[in-house]
Amino acid sequence: MPSSSPMNQDFDWKRHPETARQVNLTIKEFAVNNSLVAEFQKRLFDETGNRLLDFLDHLSVIPERIQAFAAAGYEFHESSQTWRNASGIFPIISNCGDNHSLMTIKVESVEDFCRQNPWFQVSEQQGTPNDNYRWAWMDLGEYRFGVVQRHGFLFEPQQLRSYDHVESLLDRFRQRPRSSAGPAEDFAAARSIFTEVAAAIGQDWACDLFFRAEREYWMSRNRAAQVQYARQQQLGLGWANHDHHTFRCSREHFADLVKSLEHMGFECRERFYAGRQAGWGAQVLEQPTCGFVVFADVDMAPEEVSGDFAHAGLSPANSLGTVGLWCKLHGEAFLQAGLHHLECQFDFEATRDQLATVGIETMAPFTDFPHLKQAFTKGEVWPVSSERIDALLNAGLIDANQAEQFRSHGAIGSHLEILERNEGFKGFNQTGISDIISKTDPRLQTT
Repeated sequence: MPSSSPMNQDFDWKRHPETARQVNLTIKEFAVNNSLVAEFQKRLFDETGNRLLDFLDHLSVIPERIQAFAAAGYEFHESSQTWRNASGIFPIISNCGDNHSLMTIKVESVEDFCRQNPWFQVSEQQGTPNDNYRWAWMDLGEYRFGVVQRHGFLFEPQQLRSYDHVESLLDRFRQRPRSSAGPAEDFAAARSIFTEVAAAIGQDWACDLFFRAEREYWMSRNRAAQVQYARQQQLGLGWANHDHHTFRCSREHFADLVKSLEHMGFECRERFYAGRQAGWGAQVLEQPTCGFVVFADVDMAPEEVSGDFAHAGLSPANSLGTVGLWCKLHGEAFLQAGLHHLECQFDFEATRDQLATVGIETMAPFTDFPHLKQAFTKGEVWPVSSERIDALLNAGLIDANQAEQFRSHGAIGSHLEILERNEGFKGFNQTGISDIISKTDPRLQTT
């Protein structure tokens, strides 16, 4: 079970069936009253395995509907004049004021969406490609439809920023050192580069750019990611349905990882410890302005869970669990290996079925609840350098048979994770995560 620390008691995520019902009723109302929205919703499902629900950014509705949302757990925020339910994954609500309801979905690029959807005839827009916030909407009569891209910008009063050379800043993250001076030095270099970029565009926009570069790096090494991204880009969506990014980390550099993430504005959320036999733990972190969630995995011993392992750090161990061995084979996920997986929100069965038709297999689900479903795509196998294998063998951390297996066949590197959330559930399945970590141990890999 998860650690029972006071920290975790603040993150006892619940299901919110009535709140979810109100959101789904609103989506249905928009689709029933406008054929273009209904047609886009169908294409979204048929061509990408996605649900409109998972791309919702905000809804602007009449006062009567706001009352229904308030009764279902939404609270008013004076600073932004919006209603929110922070205890679940739900869109922000605002008062449309003029009886013209608006549904807005999130995309990575307004330009991409407009280019891929010629039916979307812009009635009004704000921002440019060089801004940290941009939106456009189409007048469909009583029911309007819009798209928004946010680069670390929410509804709270914030500074709208514009920067003419955003691509050059993105390149700073793309080209950062990942395996040069050594892990400690490369973590420090990443923080230094982030500081430079944040000085130009602010911490939140810099964080948005950093994770865009991380997704690109991960995607370059994972075919399932490339296929699904191409499918979503046919509708101009990008990875706007991301749920969380997972970094695997060695024990000796876990504090470096957390320090680097907190440098970007992340805050520690719940932490996990799966029990004496599992041999791993994790710290969940969230960047509240960007909406990014990170799951940081690490090998752990039973006696270490009671301490603040995210900040105090962990000493090297005499043996390797699944996470530690992955890092020794491929490198730190924050550095040379890249993300272990990106998890995005989908219609679970539709996405798995559609990917299967193009040769992308998924593993058996490790969570299959009505409110939460999760499965990895079959792991991408990466070659492993002889230097890494020899170091593990000489240290007695793998045996000769395992060394030969890794030399001849490589080792599982990364996945795309398919997830479906319902009823606004914001948490994770402890038992399921333990199961899938065990099943992805490189030592269990078959050729």
